[in-house]
Amino acid sequence: MSTSASLPASGPWAVPKNVRWVLLGIMLAMLLSMLDNMVVSTVMPVIVADLGALEHISWVVTAYTLVTAITTPIWGKFGDLFGRKPMYLASIASFIVGSALCGAAQSMTGLIAFRVVQGIGAGGIGAGAFVLIGALVPPRERGKCQGLTASVVAVGTIGGPLLGGFVTGHFDWRWAFYVNLPVGLLALVWVWRMLHVPAQRIKARIDWVGIGLLTGSITAIVLASTWAGTTYAWGSWQMLGLGVLAVIGLAAFIAVEKRVAEPLLPLSVFTNHRNYPLAMVLILVAGAVIFGAGLCLPLFQQSVQGASATNSVLLMLPMMILIVIVSTIAGKVMSATGRYKIFPVLGILFLATGLGLLVTMSTHTSQPLTSLYMALVGIGLGFTLQMSGIIAQNSVSPRDMGAAMGFVNLFRTLGDSLGVAVFGSLFTRAVEPALAAATAPGAPHHLPGGVEDAYLQAVTTGTGHVFLTAATQCALAFFAALFVIEVPLTEAVPAAHPAGKAENISAAAT
Repeated sequence: MSTSASLPASGPWAVPKNVRWVLLGIMLAMLLSMLDNMVVSTVMPVIVADLGALEHISWVVTAYTLVTAITTPIWGKFGDLFGRKPMYLASIASFIVGSALCGAAQSMTGLIAFRVVQGIGAGGIGAGAFVLIGALVPPRERGKCQGLTASVVAVGTIGGPLLGGFVTGHFDWRWAFYVNLPVGLLALVWVWRMLHVPAQRIKARIDWVGIGLLTGSITAIVLASTWAGTTYAWGSWQMLGLGVLAVIGLAAFIAVEKRVAEPLLPLSVFTNHRNYPLAMVLILVAGAVIFGAGLCLPLFQQSVQGASATNSVLLMLPMMILIVIVSTIAGKVMSATGRYKIFPVLGILFLATGLGLLVTMSTHTSQPLTSLYMALVGIGLGFTLQMSGIIAQNSVSPRDMGAAMGFVNLFRTLGDSLGVAVFGSLFTRAVEPALAAATAPGAPHHLPGGVEDAYLQAVTTGTGHVFLTAATQCALAFFAALFVIEVPLTEAVPAAHPAGKAENISAAAT
């Protein structure tokens, strides 16, 4: 027997239980896309041993990241134009097909090509998930979904490396991709059967010129962030050329978006309400902190504190668990009171404090003390990460929700890529002199005594540089949080179209 709950066009509305079931299916697809890159990164040594072509190894990750970034805003806009449910289903299907092809790949070139198919699907999943939440849940009630989305982030961050290690130890590397098939099919059927958003098509020309210009600009930015400091020096002509291409492409994109009838990104989302660009700043800083922590803390804990690879991942749990708990509490308070500005303000303060304490770590800092510092960072991210998305979501019209949230996810992806490039460069610059002085191969603890001490000190210094940079960024985020305007959150489902006619959205559960 099936039940359904139609959302009224206006008036108070409590989230029905069956809508929560629909959201679980949406989040399941989102979890798949988040897990994938981390799982694949873990099994890459085994893939290279089987397929060879070590010189192309970076493209297995870069191709996925690049295509995900490029397609995210396109999927978001297409959802606004052609219907959000069909676009979300198409993105899940693309991810499943890409996973099957990756698992069957017989060469590194084929694997990279199939990762492109996967990345196309991941772009749509990332763009569609938060838009569907916005369509199903009134602004006042969206805070109650924060625990669910924060849990996805936590499980993706911690579970990816663990799942990758499990696959490497017990199965063929191809199962890192094949494991996506049953879960992806479950998510596909779940969303298809339980999510009911009437198909709607808006007659408008697709902004092909804008898509082309944005694609070129994103490609330049992602390639620059991938190659900077490793393949090419930061000041090389290759990096300067990519920077010039990105700037020219973005300037041309903005000029085109001002003229076309149905822009890929309505520039009004930046000018109509200042909360949208302010939320983008908060999302950038929070995302960069997560990547900085994920990049440096495991290396510090393994090299300096002697933790195993598995334990270093598990030692991230205090931070990730608090992200979930604090996000859930903040979301419930927001739904109960309608107030939310205080949370990113508090979040940035906790974040800056935790990062500042991480800067003080030395070669003698204990694991429990590091966990305490990480817990403060987790509290800060719990107050900031999901709430920033809700602030952005609440500052745009429902008509442009897909395009706006697509660019939020794009901004997060680009920020993560640039964060990894900058933080990785800072860390490498501190560690390289110690490695150059090494006179014996192997892990740091197999180096001669003096060289080992120098290496451990270099890792500590590099970690400090990363977190000092991240803490400095918090100053910008703090001012962004202070200038957020606290718009009253309504208890009604927002109208989906400019004329004020609400979408008839229903969720059916068996």
